[in-house]
Amino acid sequence: MKAEGFNFMIGNIKELIKAHEGLKREVYLDVENGGIVAKEVLESMLPYFNQRGYGNPTLTHKPGWEAYETIVESAQKIVGFLGCKSIDEINFTPGETEANNLALLGSTLRMRGRKKKIIISEVEPLSVTYAAEMLKEYGFSLTKIPVDSEGFINLQKLEESVDRDTVLVSISTVNHEIGTIQPIKEAVSIVKSKNPEVIFHTDASDAYGKIPFNVKDLNVDLATISSHKILGPRGIGALYVKENVNVERILEGQIGTQRLWPGIENTPLIVGFAKASELTFQEFEANMSRMRRLRDKLIDGICERISEVKLNGPRGEKRAPDNVNISFLKCEGEALTIELSLNGVYVSSGSACTRRILQPSHVLVAIGRKYEEAHGSILMKVTRLHRDEDMDYVLEVIPKAVGRLRGITGSIEAG
Repeated sequence: MKAEGFNFMIGNIKELIKAHEGLKREVYLDVENGGIVAKEVLESMLPYFNQRGYGNPTLTHKPGWEAYETIVESAQKIVGFLGCKSIDEINFTPGETEANNLALLGSTLRMRGRKKKIIISEVEPLSVTYAAEMLKEYGFSLTKIPVDSEGFINLQKLEESVDRDTVLVSISTVNHEIGTIQPIKEAVSIVKSKNPEVIFHTDASDAYGKIPFNVKDLNVDLATISSHKILGPRGIGALYVKENVNVERILEGQIGTQRLWPGIENTPLIVGFAKASELTFQEFEANMSRMRRLRDKLIDGICERISEVKLNGPRGEKRAPDNVNISFLKCEGEALTIELSLNGVYVSSGSACTRRILQPSHVLVAIGRKYEEAHGSILMKVTRLHRDEDMDYVLEVIPKAVGRLRGITGSIEAG
């Protein structure tokens, strides 16, 4: 980007930020893309920047020993929450994207020339979809399992697709956009009965801390989890690799305390991830119950107050407790995102990963939404920190914003 264009963009951003001064209330619902770090999590991380455990955990001096001990203790906490056997099955990565790439590339490239088929669903996050499509360049074939109008995978098609040539199946436990909770245990059973050698990976980033999730119970081989979706720091995630499942490194460099991800471990972020996990699971049932109630309050409130809207994904227990995704007809999602932001309600439009290239969400297209319906979608996620007053404010702001934008659209069409 040229300096003139950059300065112009920064100037516009400053004006937009200034326009938010003096807001009545601010409600952040864009947790899918990042957000606040819980106060207790931040406090747990701070000592590891300059007081203790700030050394390289592979080196034989006090700061290094402290760092190593801290990483082990943090991994042990996460092992307990995931249901792993040991910390050897946990591999910290810089985030969900890196963990998904490690899962797909690390488990398949070693099989190049022997097995060829990779299976994913049509609604996987782009870090899974793009990695799988890239593997076609290495001679692998890719099969995408279709979903129904609520985003549930077609288990019959999955069974028909698995064969002797299949090396990997990757299906998310909870869809990141529309909150559909997939029947993963049943899917694993189907895959393993057809071919026990298939590696089954699940991106559990939207399941971990949101629904009961146990890798041993589900019998998955690989599972991705992420910190920022449970009010932890960004820049840290993990890949669970079941004992005796063969995954190779996809990067080379200095090997630290982990075999699969080279480089010096980020001790403060690992501590934050563990603390966020701890807080999430301390009152798990109460947290999930509150989030479900707030989720339903938003969904029901929007559907009652605004005409011509469509809920994307299922209702009730088959939907993640934090997820609200609604298409507002005759309303452009990006414009609605800006309008809501000016009133202190922060959401995302369509797919967080695709919106900057003006393509409709592949998830919404897969469940049968028309392009204009997909472009008019808004994604919101509640957390354990949100309260009823926040939802009341959102339900006050959204109808006004939608009404204003539809009024502008109607005026333009009439003109």
